[in-house]
Amino acid sequence: MAYSVQYLPANVIEALRGSHQLGIFTSVKTDPALHLWFGVNDIPAQIDSIDEAGTVYLGAGYLNGLPTLETQINGTADSVEFSLSGVDPATGNDMLDSIPSVRGSEFYVALTTLDDYYQPLTNPIPIWQGKCSHTGEGSQAPSGSSNRSMTVSLIVTTGSDTRSRPSYATWTPAQQQAQYPGDLGCDQTARLARGVQPVWPNY
Repeated sequence: MAYSVQYLPANVIEALRGSHQLGIFTSVKTDPALHLWFGVNDIPAQIDSIDEAGTVYLGAGYLNGLPTLETQINGTADSVEFSLSGVDPATGNDMLDSIPSVRGSEFYVALTTLDDYYQPLTNPIPIWQGKCSHTGEGSQAPSGSSNRSMTVSLIVTTGSDTRSRPSYATWTPAQQQAQYPGDLGCDQTARLARGVQPVWPNY
């Protein structure tokens, strides 16, 4: 049995070298789950290790841009906002009222390339995982003859940093001394935060 460290299939790599259409898929593990891809038609697809039996991904329309996706490093990472703009206010309000609770739900982004008929060349390949924090909405005053519209957004973070959970912080020696006088367990945390590996005493 041969082992390969190649994460992307050869035909996807070949397509990425030239002109290609990129298929971006998202899976939100709410109850019920939401499956979207940024295209026109609904298509069946399967993200390996995420949608084991496969499912139908709803076409969410043309994607104008994808926010920068960062992984968690040393307990911190920026949150990512996925937004849908140009939504009729009545439709947007109905959407927000009908969606299940998103907080804490797993969020996956996967991609593949599309063929000449806008069909996936392979199963979507997972590239990023986050955790849903909360939904948001916003609108701007219409100008001229334009109709009023709103933007519906979903805030996603990595690791355990959601609105309901505090971000990681360094516990300082002063805080430790205030609660446990004489305890030296946090005396080296400032050096650890700077990337120094201190020599710990033997008690």
